[in-house]
Amino acid sequence: MTPHPSTARPPLAVPRSLFAFSIFYGGMVCIAGVLGNKQVALGPLAVEAGIFAFLLLVVVSSATAELHGRTTANRLVQFGFVPLIFSILLLLVVLSVPAAPDMAPDRLAAFDLMMRATPRIWGAGIVAYGVSQTLNVTIFAAMRRGAGKLLWLRAGTASALSQIVDTLIFITIAFYGAFPIGQLIVGQMLAKVALSVVLVPPLIYLFVALGHWLDGTKGDAQ
Repeated sequence: MTPHPSTARPPLAVPRSLFAFSIFYGGMVCIAGVLGNKQVALGPLAVEAGIFAFLLLVVVSSATAELHGRTTANRLVQFGFVPLIFSILLLLVVLSVPAAPDMAPDRLAAFDLMMRATPRIWGAGIVAYGVSQTLNVTIFAAMRRGAGKLLWLRAGTASALSQIVDTLIFITIAFYGAFPIGQLIVGQMLAKVALSVVLVPPLIYLFVALGHWLDGTKGDAQ
């Protein structure tokens, strides 16, 4: 039955930048946990490599808030739970299925070592993601005093503060009681704040400019 013209729902118009950012965001949500299996050295500090994907999540959500508003950016963060949770569920299914008989034992052992995690760690990641990304959007939007004004300062500040909270939540939930976590928290905080200050400001200009280009609009970043 063809709907009456007055009741037919109009097609949803999605800006090209929001469409592209959403796809990119979903990919970074899924790969962050995989990259986190490697510790990388940054001078005297060590940090999980997943931080690079999480900083890109911060940049994309901030760029979305700048281009399309805080509400849309928060929805992007909320929709990010979908690929995150489904990737965990799919991983559980794959881990429960027997490996092929001809799969090399060393490859199977390496896969299990990297991909198996306790429910506590998975839960910590989900909670830390939701709180820190929402906090990032909230701080970034609250500091806004005009389109493009002090973009570097808003992005760097929001990223640094949200990453501090992310570290506190994740490490506390994942490891509290298992071993002393004080040094780990301090080291992770220092590394994440340093990366936020160095990487996020230039990246936010890049993504906002990319968004304007995709949408055919002009920006005035300072």
